[in-house]
Amino acid sequence: MNIVVIGSSGAIGKAVVGQMLDTYPDARVFAVSRQQQTFNDWPAVQPVCLDTTSEDAIVNWLNECKSQDLVFHHVVCTTGILHDEQVQPEKRLEDVSPEALHHYFQVNTVLPMLWIKHLVGFFPSEASTLTVLSARVGSIEDNGLGGWYGYRASKAALNMLVKTAAVEYKRRAKHTSLICYHPGTVDSQLSAPFQRNVKPEKLFTAQFTAQQLVAVIQSCNAEHGPYFVDWANLTIPW
Repeated sequence: MNIVVIGSSGAIGKAVVGQMLDTYPDARVFAVSRQQQTFNDWPAVQPVCLDTTSEDAIVNWLNECKSQDLVFHHVVCTTGILHDEQVQPEKRLEDVSPEALHHYFQVNTVLPMLWIKHLVGFFPSEASTLTVLSARVGSIEDNGLGGWYGYRASKAALNMLVKTAAVEYKRRAKHTSLICYHPGTVDSQLSAPFQRNVKPEKLFTAQFTAQQLVAVIQSCNAEHGPYFVDWANLTIPW
């Protein structure tokens, strides 16, 4: 079994790599990241250093995989931003800027979609999954609070792209479940500035959300997808 974790240098990504190894001890895990990584304690992990935002880099690596006749049973894309040196979640209309919107969409929407696009021919003719990290605030129906324009919109767009791609996957990779997964509020760099009002029981470790993610993966059936679910495997309205 081959597994790919994209964004494996982040808190959730590292935890997913470890959980995959615990759940599938005979698997080989490709840990994809823009940063050079070593996994001395996990010999089954093969680090892959490439620019995850570059379509050329993605295609080149997948061509190498194709030359080795590799197929992937599970792929998890854990990349995403809520804030960084370029953007902060907007509190009001006046905070919205074209530059910030572009940045949110580039990381949260375009990046995972490039992988969805090029992975379609790399799944086996048996049960498999492709999971992207989404967010409850990306639900259009569930939005009653407003704010966070760029983050909300980029995740909502990601959800739409996944749901649209699932139509095509049902023809071209019919055994593959497409999943938009809301991990909850995870104690990580992404959520650190926004944890003040989070109840302690709702602030999860990366290890916990990785366990829940793998449990969700194991419960999916491609005939019933695509899925938009949270860490408790409860359906979120699109």
